[in-house]
Amino acid sequence: MTLTENPSRQLVVTARLGERPSRRLLLRVVGFRNYGRMASMKQFDPASGTRDFLAAEYERRERAFATIRTVFARYGFQPLQTPAFERLDVLTGKYGDEGDKLIFKILRRGEHEATGEADLALRYDLTVPLARAAAAYGSQLPSPYKRYAIAPVWRADRPGKGRFREFVQCDLDIVGSSSPLSDAEVVLALHDALEALGVPEFRFLVNSRHALFGLLEAYGVPDDLGSGALITLDKLDKLAPEAVVTELVSGRGLSQEVAQGLVDDLTAPNAVERVRDQLKSSDTGQAGLTEVDRLLDLTKDTIPAERIGFTPNLVRGLDYYTGIIFEVAAPGMPGSIASGGRYDGLIGRLGGKDSPACGGSLGIERILPLLSQEDDATYAQIDVAVTVMGEEQSADSFRLAADIRRAGIRTGIYLGSSGKFAKQMKWASDQGARFCLIYGAAEREAGTVTLRDMDSGEQVQVPLDHAVAELSRRCAPSS
Repeated sequence: MTLTENPSRQLVVTARLGERPSRRLLLRVVGFRNYGRMASMKQFDPASGTRDFLAAEYERRERAFATIRTVFARYGFQPLQTPAFERLDVLTGKYGDEGDKLIFKILRRGEHEATGEADLALRYDLTVPLARAAAAYGSQLPSPYKRYAIAPVWRADRPGKGRFREFVQCDLDIVGSSSPLSDAEVVLALHDALEALGVPEFRFLVNSRHALFGLLEAYGVPDDLGSGALITLDKLDKLAPEAVVTELVSGRGLSQEVAQGLVDDLTAPNAVERVRDQLKSSDTGQAGLTEVDRLLDLTKDTIPAERIGFTPNLVRGLDYYTGIIFEVAAPGMPGSIASGGRYDGLIGRLGGKDSPACGGSLGIERILPLLSQEDDATYAQIDVAVTVMGEEQSADSFRLAADIRRAGIRTGIYLGSSGKFAKQMKWASDQGARFCLIYGAAEREAGTVTLRDMDSGEQVQVPLDHAVAELSRRCAPSS
């Protein structure tokens, strides 16, 4: 194989297989001389839409998850863990046409591998796996069943800001209650979690699928076109109103007049008044407005009016929603940072005993960029760094480190080959240690250790047998 650079800055690859030259391949690159370097840099990147998390970012995420778990548990929700993948038939047909296209499928294995068919898929969300589990273990679960789950999901989506192919959802759901109190409790728990995380200026946008179907009814949209029309109307936050009208007409079969009227009502500055007026002629629509108003009334003592409100153009395109739906918006992040709603009937669709259900999900990947970064600077891998100043002190240093760890203090010991003091101090600093325990020949002779405060540089001598107690006192959390 030969590589040459032609005058148009294309990389020409000519490969010879035996005596017959293969086709010449043209690879357009930024510059031939940079090609090797660029290729070597890319080969270590994670797959598109996924990320690596080094220690500081991992710890930051874990703190957020711990905060969310605490709030969810405070409301009485129980944890549930389901497999990372499900049978393909469990997932398909639950998310609508657009959602089904984003399911990551797993090809059949063994003797069926050559067919290219899929029978499994990575989970798209945590709601359908919950419904499957509720159908499977219904008689063993309390009623109503309140569960939370914090776990990764996968979608074959186009990556963008705040949008990944692998990401974590933080879900909570209530199965077995049709009461509007359940919808309110889900919203309140999510609100408290967002407040505990410190998300600024977030707002709940609330609607009802009954209100949306009532609006379609008021406009005379046939039932068989309704679900498709809602999927398109769900794009109003992504596409220009004219583009949505065009898709409603050409893709969903609505008339120009009906499509234009729907879009005009949902995008008008006075959309709330216009939609409420349209729904006066629809019993279904009036039932939806009652659901919305009841939710707002139940949450008003906890959530200020400016943080929650009826939003007629909120659609939520997933097929399984049946009643209240909501999203949470926050300045600085496109799209929603949380969402959810009522999905009565989903468990029955999976073959289990039909049961009402509602739930919501926090989009942690979109929430974290909105949070203060102040705590990140305090990240430390260890609390105490133990030096090894020479081979003769190594056994004693290992014993000291073990004693300190037994006291519940995060402790690291120098594992390098250098006995130089400056190099070991740099190591202790790089580890983010609060204190460094120095044990050299002089300390060994005196039966002491030197404790160095890594922030102030202050050093004190402590008797060897008092070192653990002194470090426990200094590392104890302040009250």
